[in-house]
Amino acid sequence: MTRIGIFFGTETGRTRLIAKQIAKKLGERAAAPVNVAKAQATDLLAFEVLILGTPTLGEGELPGLATGLTQPSWAEFLPKIESLDFTGKLVAVYGLGEQVKYSEHFVSALKPIYDTFEDCGATLIGQWPVTGYQFKGSAAVEDGHFLGLALDQINQPLLTAERVDAWLEQLKQSFPS
Repeated sequence: MTRIGIFFGTETGRTRLIAKQIAKKLGERAAAPVNVAKAQATDLLAFEVLILGTPTLGEGELPGLATGLTQPSWAEFLPKIESLDFTGKLVAVYGLGEQVKYSEHFVSALKPIYDTFEDCGATLIGQWPVTGYQFKGSAAVEDGHFLGLALDQINQPLLTAERVDAWLEQLKQSFPS
C-alpha cells in the first residue's frame, strides 16, 4: 500500500486543518500531516505520493518569514529541495485563498510549489477546474484549470468538503496500488 506524505505551510491554521481532513479521508494510507516549518527537505523523499498545501498571502505570495510569519514556511523550504530528485514521485498541491479580497492573485502560491517540484522531476497530478469560482486572476491557472485544488474558506466554506472529496477521488486514480 502506498504511503502518502502530507506537508503544509500555514499562517492561520486553515491549511493545517485541510491537511488533517485529507489525512483522515485517506485513512492509513496517509502519514500524519507535517508543517514544513518542522520538516527536513529529505523527509519528502520517503513517500511515493505527496500532497502539499499552502495558503496564498497578499499579492500571491508564499507564506514565510518575509510575509510576517514567526516561523519559516514554504518560502524558506522550497530552496532546500531544489537539488533533490523527485523523479517517480507523484505530487498534488492544494491551496487556500480568498477570491473576493485577493481576486487578482487567488491561490497564486500554488505556482511556485508546483514549478519547483516539476523542475525536480516529480509528476504533478490533481489539476482542478476553475468553474465555480469568481476571481480575476491567478498565477496558478493553466489551460482553464488550477494547478491543484483551490479552496476559499472565507467565501465558499460550505463547498470545501465536497471539493476535497472529489479531488481525492481524482487523485486516487493516479496512485500506485
